[in-house]
Amino acid sequence: MLAQQRQQAILRRVRKHGAARVAELVRDLGVSDMTIRRDLEVLAEQGLVEKVHGGATAVGAGSTEEPGFAAKSMRQQAEKEAIARRAAELAGPGTAVALSAGTTTWTLAHHLAEVPKLTVITNSPRVADVFHHGRQDQTVVLTGGVRTPSDALVGPVAVAAVRSLNVDTLMLGVHGMSTRAGFSTPNMLEAETDRELVAAAQRLVVLADHTKWGTVGFSTIARLEEADVVVSDTGLPDDAREALAERVGTLILAEPAADENDDEAVRP
Repeated sequence: MLAQQRQQAILRRVRKHGAARVAELVRDLGVSDMTIRRDLEVLAEQGLVEKVHGGATAVGAGSTEEPGFAAKSMRQQAEKEAIARRAAELAGPGTAVALSAGTTTWTLAHHLAEVPKLTVITNSPRVADVFHHGRQDQTVVLTGGVRTPSDALVGPVAVAAVRSLNVDTLMLGVHGMSTRAGFSTPNMLEAETDRELVAAAQRLVVLADHTKWGTVGFSTIARLEEADVVVSDTGLPDDAREALAERVGTLILAEPAADENDDEAVRP
């Protein structure tokens, strides 16, 4: 297969699935790791894909673009892990915690899987699967609903399931955050379901890495002022730190791939 043919094959896969991993491309196309990485470099230079750790994702679009779970899971992996590790400290044994759909909350689920007597409510099949083989003293409630490209269950069934519940803490993943639009998502039905989760929770904890700042999804979930805690990472720019510190209860900045003791907490 010629280089141009191979690159077109890679581009088709990225556009179809939203992302492609180097290891999978090496296996399926029968070439070396170095060859695939050179191909991705060429496609990235042409503005056709975005290179990320371990592969590539589709180039972003506007406020209604909804990346798939696979595409989002390849972005900011170190930041998401640091955020999840720090956020897990906010969920104690014997509490009821809601986890929205998303790759950051999915990462968080792995840290919560060993918390004793935890009750988890989620509209994410992937999050629920993390707890499937976990502790026997945990309770997991998965809402029904229509599945979105990002693997969230949304719509009237999901809303009805959440509306009757009361939880101690909501761990909310978001597509974007800004002073104008607050916390947002590209999917209107997902925003509606997330708003019900916000209403059901005594405390709102938002998990969002630094790349979410300034990103605006089509539909707003909540204002910045509604968040009791925002957990982000130390890549968050200074203007974002100032804006969030003025508006949220507590801003926590986790250091990627660093000791827990290096985390920062900023309070207004």
